[in-house]
Amino acid sequence: AGLPLYGVHHLAGHVAADTLEHGPLPDPCVVLIVSGGHTSLLLVRDLVREPILHLGDTLDDAAGECFDKVARILGLPYPGGPAIDRAARAGDPLAVSFPRPLTRPGDDPYAFSFSGLKTAVARWAERHRLRGEEPPVAEGAAALQEAVADVLTRKALAACRAYDVKTLIVVGGVAANSRVRGLAEQRCAAAGIELRVPPMTLCTDNGAMIAAVGDLLVRAGAEPAPLNVSIDPSAPLEYAALTPLPGTPVKAA
Repeated sequence: AGLPLYGVHHLAGHVAADTLEHGPLPDPCVVLIVSGGHTSLLLVRDLVREPILHLGDTLDDAAGECFDKVARILGLPYPGGPAIDRAARAGDPLAVSFPRPLTRPGDDPYAFSFSGLKTAVARWAERHRLRGEEPPVAEGAAALQEAVADVLTRKALAACRAYDVKTLIVVGGVAANSRVRGLAEQRCAAAGIELRVPPMTLCTDNGAMIAAVGDLLVRAGAEPAPLNVSIDPSAPLEYAALTPLPGTPVKAA
């Protein structure tokens, strides 16, 4: 077709999705990516020209994956995130005390872990069933959603404080969750931090987010990738493009 090809990192696409709604990214900003496959905290300056500082990731299940697995445990439909969100509206988030993983002193401040939280919900549901009763789905959904939102926003705000950043950007499919959005708004307002969250449609539109990275690369004068550029699912997130711009600062080893 005679068109240039750009190899881009999928996670950078999640970040770029916010530019489609709110314009250029503030320099610097902290970005929380929460999706079915990823939960990551990033420090971003110029998305396409400077290295992306990877602060932390999930050590096991991503937040969206946790929602999917718990929805199955509670008999809710797939995808689990929207189903949990809907069920939680009728529940009390304080009715069940689920754990907040990796939030104790000495834990990695920016790492996430949701596998144990999923297991805690499974055991709670099992205890109800062993007594011959169905678990109260609305209460479990609300309490799970509260635990996930608490951990995500607590760690994101801690990163903003540690790096003296005044803007938090939350992206990815789980950014569409009402409690994640609501708690992020509440905590950012209290801390004097600007919160940017793309509209729900852009949180899940993979085509739009990847096109947004391409647009930024073209505007920055990036050279197209060679036509033999290959897919690399294990590529580390250091730059938005798989082949950085000429003259881009290289992160020290």
